[in-house]
Amino acid sequence: MSLVHFTQRPIATSFLDEIFRNEWPFLTHRNHSVPAVNVQETEKAYVLALAAPGKSKSDFDIELDKEVLTISAVDAQEDTNDLFTRKEFNYSAFKRAFTLPDTVDVSKIKANYIHGILTVELPKRKEALPQPTKRIAID
Repeated sequence: MSLVHFTQRPIATSFLDEIFRNEWPFLTHRNHSVPAVNVQETEKAYVLALAAPGKSKSDFDIELDKEVLTISAVDAQEDTNDLFTRKEFNYSAFKRAFTLPDTVDVSKIKANYIHGILTVELPKRKEALPQPTKRIAID
């Protein structure tokens, strides 16, 4: 079962996409980005590493509903009273959802946030861990 659904971007972008990018000052539409995620499988667990610099632990909300793990973050507080010559910081909320395989022990999920990386460890159930080779006697 796949832990992450990956959608590949089109190889060629259209001319209009290039024209209507964020660099144009008359456009008010912000490009809302979704943080990049690395998913690693070890012998004992799956590890999600989500890049979200500039956030604090309290900005995140991690929920588990049946087999779906949802990671979301609220908008950072943006000071709108200041005048900027150029403003490129993106203060946006996001939400990512992952369908967990049934081999994950949901009672032991742990998360931490260090240096802009949210790491969620999803331990495998005991029966899903690699078992040593067993010799079977012949009767």
